[in-house]
Amino acid sequence: MSEPRAALGLTARVLDDTDLARIDASLADTDRLLHEGYPGDSGTRQPVHTVYVPADRVTVQLAAEWGAAALAAADEVGGLEALARRVGLAPDLAAQIAPRVEAKLRTEPIEDLRIDFEDGYLAPARAAKAGGDAEGTEDAEAVRAADGVADALAAAASGKGTATPFVGIRFKCFEEPTRRRGLRTLDLFVARLVARLGTEGLPEGLILTLPKVTTVDQVKAMVFALERLESSLGLARGRLGFEVQVETPQLIIGPDGSHPVAQLPHVADKRITALHYGTYDYSASLQIAAAYQSMEHPAADFAKEVMQLAVAGTGIRLSDGSTNILPLGDADQRLAAWELHARLVRRSLERGYYQGWDLHAHQLPTRYIATYAFYREGLDAATTRLRNYVQQTVGAVLDEPATARALAAFVLRGVQCGAVGADEVLASTGLGELELTHLAHPRLAETHPAAAPN
Repeated sequence: MSEPRAALGLTARVLDDTDLARIDASLADTDRLLHEGYPGDSGTRQPVHTVYVPADRVTVQLAAEWGAAALAAADEVGGLEALARRVGLAPDLAAQIAPRVEAKLRTEPIEDLRIDFEDGYLAPARAAKAGGDAEGTEDAEAVRAADGVADALAAAASGKGTATPFVGIRFKCFEEPTRRRGLRTLDLFVARLVARLGTEGLPEGLILTLPKVTTVDQVKAMVFALERLESSLGLARGRLGFEVQVETPQLIIGPDGSHPVAQLPHVADKRITALHYGTYDYSASLQIAAAYQSMEHPAADFAKEVMQLAVAGTGIRLSDGSTNILPLGDADQRLAAWELHARLVRRSLERGYYQGWDLHAHQLPTRYIATYAFYREGLDAATTRLRNYVQQTVGAVLDEPATARALAAFVLRGVQCGAVGADEVLASTGLGELELTHLAHPRLAETHPAAAPN
């Protein structure tokens, strides 16, 4: 019989190197999965919204036109500060964020533009009804969309215009009736964009959106299509990523009782950049009456919680959906729609969904009012706790590393969207933006250790 543990001495070991090696070998697959499958967030900027506009209505001037329309709508109720108060902000907070929101609407009113060839894109149907060529119409629009992206980038580079930081197309889904049309639009758009910009010139914020995903195999088909485009057009492998729109219940719970959405990050060759919840398609598929279809319906919350669990730690971002109650009509109707939109934006933020969809220029004021208020309301507490953590000062709250990462990520998102100034953060925490990024996302410090906070 072996000697009792108490008699072995304080420094004696039971587990020898052979035991440890055996444990290492048994956990090699787990180590690989955690390292490769759950790398964490990249720390790069995530847009606060995606604006969907039918392809035939998109122009190079669209962002500026939406910004002007947003400001004009706010002016009709006394300006952005007055609107902020009317949707529930305290007077001092409304006064604090109004100049920032105005600057945003003048310089970068749309963060992410999606040129839409799916829902709402009716040009081919109109052409066919008039006796024209529906397929030719969409072909031409796909090429024009790529030209518009290239022209906007050129205008921004020359100082004669602006380009949205993120831009791309949503093509038709991979269900049988629309699959080939969707792939053709994707092919034409990407090929034309490469022809205009070159293999090294595609914008970093290029986003391709695959809607109405029902099965894992549809995502695998998308990966194959992108691999073929890259190899044929001379693009680096992995250059083209895509978003998945979660709009069907079959992706949340499959026929075998599993959650197919949880498989997506691990079968897509790291190409999926985000999951977007589709409010109305998903709600309708569950037979929810139109009057009750909403981002805050319990069915929506369940789907979004599953999505959140499915991508936690993978680096895939999340986006909430939209509200189709628009700030139009008489004064009371517009105010009610703004109040609803501001509340829903705030609700999403509180639940860890930092992006949503906007469908009309008049939704931009409340998108930024609610978003900026969220970050500025929490700024003082977050920066105080961060300063205490970095300086190892004992305060009223003793934060662990995981909480410090969450605090840093919160502040970083505020900086990236314009709600918070990097100079404010530096003054209150002593952290520059790069140090803040590495505190929020420690794996980045492995490649830039000199910039990581002590």
